[in-house]
Amino acid sequence: MQHLDNSTFKGFISGGRVIVDFWATWCGPCRMQGKILEEIDAELGSQIGKLDVDDAQQLAVEYGVDTIPTLIVFENGQEVDRMIGVQNADTLRKALKG
Repeated sequence: MQHLDNSTFKGFISGGRVIVDFWATWCGPCRMQGKILEEIDAELGSQIGKLDVDDAQQLAVEYGVDTIPTLIVFENGQEVDRMIGVQNADTLRKALKG
């Protein structure tokens, strides 16, 4: 799992199909989601990025994230799906497969 920031975000979403978890350290549901994402990341490799909205507020605003956790699926830099709230592992696997 890759921890993203303002300088690494665009490069991460530009190659292939990935999920970005918009989260914050103080968010309980975000921590629950993080454990599920770690499980999937161990299976599938580096298709998951985490972006702390407190550290990257401009990107959160740019992508209209006002509830966390929000998971956005990108394919070659374009948003193709969005999930709000804690998602189970099967839902996330399916989202990555397209």
